[in-house]
Amino acid sequence: MSNSLTCDVVVVGAGMVGAASALYAARAGLSVVLVDRGPVAGGTTGAGEGNLLVSDKEPGPELELALLSGRLWADLAAEPGVGASMEYEAKGGLVVASGPEGLVALEGLAAAQRLAGVRAVPVAADRLHDLEPYLAQGLAGGVLYPQDAQVMPTLAAARLVRLARSAGASLRTGRTVTEVLRTSSGAVRGLRTSHGDIHTPAVVNAAGTWGGEVAALAGVSLPVLPRRGFVLVTEPLPRRVRHKVYAADYVADVASDSAALQTSPVVEGTAAGPVLIGASRERVGFDRSFSLPVTRELAARAILLFPFLAEVRAMRAYLGFRPYLPDHLPAIGADARVPGLFHACGHEGAGIGLATGTGHLIAQLLADKTPDLDLAPFRPDRFSGRSPDLSPDPSAEEGL
Repeated sequence: MSNSLTCDVVVVGAGMVGAASALYAARAGLSVVLVDRGPVAGGTTGAGEGNLLVSDKEPGPELELALLSGRLWADLAAEPGVGASMEYEAKGGLVVASGPEGLVALEGLAAAQRLAGVRAVPVAADRLHDLEPYLAQGLAGGVLYPQDAQVMPTLAAARLVRLARSAGASLRTGRTVTEVLRTSSGAVRGLRTSHGDIHTPAVVNAAGTWGGEVAALAGVSLPVLPRRGFVLVTEPLPRRVRHKVYAADYVADVASDSAALQTSPVVEGTAAGPVLIGASRERVGFDRSFSLPVTRELAARAILLFPFLAEVRAMRAYLGFRPYLPDHLPAIGADARVPGLFHACGHEGAGIGLATGTGHLIAQLLADKTPDLDLAPFRPDRFSGRSPDLSPDPSAEEGL
């Protein structure tokens, strides 16, 4: 083993949440080591679409976190050279309803979101094509969300890590965490890795889908479940999809507890030209099998929104595992069971968007400051005594 390190805090996981946690902790003046068994953005982050959304969140703690995160993303993007380097686009989101019943539900959600600080602009059916000329005909209407934005996930995570390193953080990739070291009283005193020990009084678990495994190394339970999803990537195109566009039923799919396959059309253009098409979700463990039926379903639903896609080639598909907790809220904050252990994981498909707010709040805790949001709803030990079903639904279709 190599010589051990000493620092104020170790962040486990170099995905977007870990990168943001390291960045804000370093900018708070703490000495930080960011560790990962793989490369930066090698897990869920690298398989994401890069959504920074408020539109898909009902009023409550997650929406408050999304609003905070959106402001912080905009602040980072405004720093010299940062926005372009991560393909930050404040392009807004457009949620559409196919029929009158769906439109009533969508407008009801938008009204509640406005009371919580979201800008949500009703769009009549005859004005949808002013925003998206290539949309299908016959939709009932929609809501425009100007605060929705997008980044290119791997570029953004790499940029956050570079900013963290510029602020003094140290990056250690290719290092598997094997144990959380604790004092005789049970508090964190360090981290054991495949390349040596790191002495620290604080560990941040930002391991995403593997957050439960890292928690177990500290002797506590955190019921993080993998929820698999596919994304289709088209050939490069001229910009024809101006916003992130999705059907209103996407919100219900995100909030669902079902282990079974769910697909709802989500279509967005990118700065590089390809169109990204999602979204599917299903609990099938860590099964990485490709599913042609699911990708065909994604394509068919996207064509219903944008008929021109019927003539466009899909160049590839990729999959990732969203870190899902049973109540659909991430675990953020200090773990009362192990002094010095902090969690920042379980964000499901919203981790990229919520990363900045999460990292900012974790840094405030580490610096002994009062956090900007009430973290009680995100309390990591709220699942104590629960025994979630970790197995996939045996009746579920293989793949997402």
